[in-house]
Amino acid sequence: MHFSIPETEVRSDENGSTYVAYNIHVNGVLHCRVRYSQLLGLHEQIKKEYGNNVVPAFPPKKIFTLTPAEVDQRREQLEKYMQAVRQDPILGSSEMFNSFLRKAQQETQQIPTEEVQLEIYLSNGQKVKVNILTSDQTEDVLEAVASKLDLPDELVGYFSLFLVQEREDGGCTYVRKLQEFELPYVSITSLHSPDYRIVLRKSYWDTAYDSDVMDDSVGLNLLYAQTVSDIERGWILVNKEQHRQLKSLQEKGSKKEFIRLAQTLKYYGYIKFDPCITDFPEKGCHVIVGAGNNELNFHVKLPSDQMKEGSFKVTRMRCWRVTSSQVPVANGTANPSSSSKCDVKLELAFEYLMSKDRLQWVTITSPQAIMMSICLQAMVDELMVKKSGGNIKKMQKKRLNGTFQRSDSQQAVKSPPLLDSPDPSREQVVKLSTKLSSVSLRGLSSSNSASDITGNDFHGNYAFEGIGDDDL
Repeated sequence: MHFSIPETEVRSDENGSTYVAYNIHVNGVLHCRVRYSQLLGLHEQIKKEYGNNVVPAFPPKKIFTLTPAEVDQRREQLEKYMQAVRQDPILGSSEMFNSFLRKAQQETQQIPTEEVQLEIYLSNGQKVKVNILTSDQTEDVLEAVASKLDLPDELVGYFSLFLVQEREDGGCTYVRKLQEFELPYVSITSLHSPDYRIVLRKSYWDTAYDSDVMDDSVGLNLLYAQTVSDIERGWILVNKEQHRQLKSLQEKGSKKEFIRLAQTLKYYGYIKFDPCITDFPEKGCHVIVGAGNNELNFHVKLPSDQMKEGSFKVTRMRCWRVTSSQVPVANGTANPSSSSKCDVKLELAFEYLMSKDRLQWVTITSPQAIMMSICLQAMVDELMVKKSGGNIKKMQKKRLNGTFQRSDSQQAVKSPPLLDSPDPSREQVVKLSTKLSSVSLRGLSSSNSASDITGNDFHGNYAFEGIGDDDL
């Protein structure tokens, strides 16, 4: 997750006095506006709780009014401070830090605390309406949805809420996974667009956990609806014979058998991203990236129009990083502190073990770079948990007044409609729109030892696929 303060504003308070507001952006999107005094207050609280040795340096107070140059210098210092706090494993995940960001988000959007009804979508398009407070955090909303669906408490941690953008072509873009520092109602309302919705989707990658979910009827229905949806949008590749078998199982109502068969299909459990640009194997290549099965899968269109496919295993990635930069729009400037309009350019770069003694950086330029990064981190986390003999982390934290009470109006998960007839192009990579949108989530890194080498290496594992030029 990338925190930045690319700009400041001169604003007026209730008394008419002017002050400098620092606009905190998360992954290129405005999250909140805060005053220096507010950040100083946060710093003092963190210092009191965790001690001087843990807290990063904070820009000092000034006696006299700051000049424009000093304001910009303070902006840069505050940006570095926020980044340092967020990157600290203790401070960045602390309730003190996250509650500060949630409160600041609500104040910036000027949304009062009140009871509202929020629509959460399932993978099959079914809506779940939950009664929440506008100030409820992501975990609160997730638990409210689970309560409405009658999903057992021990399975809540297997699912997450995602911000998704619906596209004109009927597809969707996974913008980000909702985080602990934001208020879902405020986040979706502040977008002022009906194209965005919050979707409930499983948050794990290891298909072995499917068995835990399928042991419960509600969990089974959620996983089944997601699987059907992924097949229909072309994220899971299905040939005619497999499609016939799936449709037969669906007609019989054999949901577990349907999922078991789907688990054997190519790209089961993957998230597909919008078309973007990569520098591998050559600069300027168009690529469709998929995340799943402990890898990033590439479908690359070379400058020669040749199509190739390959995968990068997370166990062969030494580290990765997400970077952002300001890109001027027409007639703009690239000066981050300028008032001119700029777009945010996001890049995911990872260092990959191509062969025993050869590491190479691979870069993906995409507004969804941070979503890709969080997928990589989640895969690594699961591998580490599995290696230590543990199981997927369950969500334990509950509301202060206890767990949710099951209401009398529990909502059942409807079964998806029968699969349509197989599309003759079903075995091709799904055609995704070139329309891109900003994303949010943390850019993290992880390292692995050379003993993790598997031999499944993109550089020597190209495979031609039946992909048409229009797919990229």
